[in-house]
Amino acid sequence: MTDTWASDGTAPAEDTDLGYDADPFADEALSNSEDTEDRTSPAMFEEDTSTLYPEQRRCLHTLLKHRYISAERHPEQWAVLIANQDLIKSRLNDLFLELYVDRNYQVAFKRQATTETGDPLPSLLRDMSHSKEETIVMMYLRQRFFSQRQEGDNVVFVDRQAMLDEVADQRPEHATHRAMDHKRAMKAIDTLATAGVLLKTADPDRFRISPIIEVLLPVEKLRALWAWLMTQNGTDTLTPQARDAAHAELDFNSDVEEDTG
Repeated sequence: MTDTWASDGTAPAEDTDLGYDADPFADEALSNSEDTEDRTSPAMFEEDTSTLYPEQRRCLHTLLKHRYISAERHPEQWAVLIANQDLIKSRLNDLFLELYVDRNYQVAFKRQATTETGDPLPSLLRDMSHSKEETIVMMYLRQRFFSQRQEGDNVVFVDRQAMLDEVADQRPEHATHRAMDHKRAMKAIDTLATAGVLLKTADPDRFRISPIIEVLLPVEKLRALWAWLMTQNGTDTLTPQARDAAHAELDFNSDVEEDTG
């Protein structure tokens, strides 16, 4: 083999089979490509076959873990949910769950799916009923949230003592174990705080009412709970203020529903 010398008299470079065109930037380009692939790959652990990206999975995980998510408490997950609502809904449907999204109050939560025939579906959700005290507090919160919002307050607060007083006012005459009733009322408040219906503030005895209360207690359910409470107490024991407020709220919402068709 005859070497070919360059015109300037220098010897040619040693012939090396690189398998690709010699390019001084090739290694760097390959490395950047691998980094990009790592960043865009949905895999998060060995043998991970999910097609959801990390942010989508975190959104789904938060929905499954918490009673609800909101734009205020979970801004990143809320943004992902809004951008991928059909995808997240489909994954919940795989588990026999439905996705409920209220863009007005910017809250979303899961609930058990039901068939058109009423046939039961497998459930991952715990079937937990609210105690009587929790029900009374939730009805009070719903009424208070509604009335304050009607007065123009965007944020509604409530004190622990006000909730305790409401439960005490709804105590039937035959209930004489006041210490036990007080303990149950305290537990009801703490339970609703854990569930995110009551949002904690710097003051441990003052809470902010979450907008989720209006989603959890629509008009029909509020009416049913009011009837249930009267049955439990054996009489119409709601305080006049609470009863009037409940009637006013029901009438107002009914008018709005009729006006909007």
